[in-house]
Amino acid sequence: MTVDVGVIGATGLVGQEMLRILEQRSFPVGTLRAYASARSEGRALAFRDGEVICEVLRDGCFDGVDIVIVDVDDPLALVWAPVAAAAGARVVDNSAAFRMEADVPLVVAEVNPEDLHDLPRGIASCPNCTTMVLVTALAPLHRAAGIDRLVVSTYQSVSGAGAAGITELETQWNKFAGDSESLRRAATVDGLISPGRVWSKPIAGNVIPLAGSVKDAGYTSEEWKLVDESRKILHDDSMRITATCVRVPVYVGHAMTANVEFHDSMTRARAVELLEGAPGVRLVDHGDGAPTALEGAGIDPVLVGRLREDPSQPNTLDLWVTGDNLRKGAALNAVQMAEILTFG
Repeated sequence: MTVDVGVIGATGLVGQEMLRILEQRSFPVGTLRAYASARSEGRALAFRDGEVICEVLRDGCFDGVDIVIVDVDDPLALVWAPVAAAAGARVVDNSAAFRMEADVPLVVAEVNPEDLHDLPRGIASCPNCTTMVLVTALAPLHRAAGIDRLVVSTYQSVSGAGAAGITELETQWNKFAGDSESLRRAATVDGLISPGRVWSKPIAGNVIPLAGSVKDAGYTSEEWKLVDESRKILHDDSMRITATCVRVPVYVGHAMTANVEFHDSMTRARAVELLEGAPGVRLVDHGDGAPTALEGAGIDPVLVGRLREDPSQPNTLDLWVTGDNLRKGAALNAVQMAEILTFG
């Protein structure tokens, strides 16, 4: 059996990662269609032992395509995901366009794959990359003891803002390569590093405690995504969640701390037992027990460490989670969803 696959946004960071993962996981692609903007029309992308030529979105471009994976900005996804579904394709959307729609399942492959059994609109959504990494680790604990309250602080890499984020960090680092004194002074308000196009403050040598755009109650879009999407994926609207999302000068890999208060009894020993057998999770709970973003980059599982009981209140754990935001946080999950839709 082969499946004809289309990837919208194939030239982006996540889109190119999707092509690599389709190949690495031997997904049974019959024909691959790569959709991109007009400036990339005709561009050749490597796939398997050959190439696929980029084409633009147009009437009839999804004819005969079985699965369409979408990784473009919300406005484009809002237009073209329904067009692909109307053409008979099952759509896996990696934008935020449909995530909170009641009739569109929001899925992490290792957490709630059964939600893909019903696609009223022919569309399924992937969560935000930060939510994806966190929920993969929390789901087995929530099932066992029920999460009452979750306090999260994230440390998000620049690739979460796309290729422009990587370029901005690289440009700023290179400006002061090997000159630590200039970089230190640039962190003050003397303007040695000018604000970039992506962030209003320098990201090199800096930490920006404002990931996403400011929304309701002073929380950012990234913070609200984590709150709302976690509740939907875990099927628990009563869960109390607060988050602070921070951008850090790391190229790939989102990391976060979580203080998790449970409804029922939960000990560190029980959590270790649950996480050791959890799909998509690798527990690093020996030695220093502190997996870094670099260690999580380029691999499939999310890494969990620094697992400990909170001495300030019962049934509460602190843990550290990190994962590749481009791979598991986006491209891998989309391909895994395509596999579930194909093979059940």
